[in-house]
Amino acid sequence: MTILEAVEKRWSVREFAATPIEAEKLNRIMQAGWLAPTASNQQRNKLFAVTDPDLRRQLVDACEGQEFVGEAPVVLVACADQDRTMICGQSARSMDCAIAMAFMRLQAIEEGLQGCWLGWFHPEQVRKILNIPPEYVVVAVTPIGYPTNEGTRSYKKPMEEIVVYNKMEK
Repeated sequence: MTILEAVEKRWSVREFAATPIEAEKLNRIMQAGWLAPTASNQQRNKLFAVTDPDLRRQLVDACEGQEFVGEAPVVLVACADQDRTMICGQSARSMDCAIAMAFMRLQAIEEGLQGCWLGWFHPEQVRKILNIPPEYVVVAVTPIGYPTNEGTRSYKKPMEEIVVYNKMEK
């Protein structure tokens, strides 16, 4: 599978089979996040693979009651400490975690898994459940697993409405 094929096969899944993720697959997913670039190569992120059923159930409440979080065999969480604003005005740690999570999602797709990148979660609750120190910014939460059925991608605007080569026209 090429990277573009993995991107094309990605869709958001909220119904997971009870099948556990094999250790070697999960290790490759975590390796993809570990190999992701970080701002100034500072490597300040921590990448969690939450497999414990009790912790996953606790994360449901931290994720606004989204039950599929607890039903997924693994919940990925990305956080980082010592945040700083880069000269471009962006948070280095948010960017680091987003890149790592994107790499992990692509590897998950390569492994036959799907997931759903969450925007509805309470970082402080996630922090407490996973014993994350207060200096860490919790950036991303993504349940992953084997989908119960074949999904489809959400509608995408035509590429020419999104992609710009060189500069925008006036």
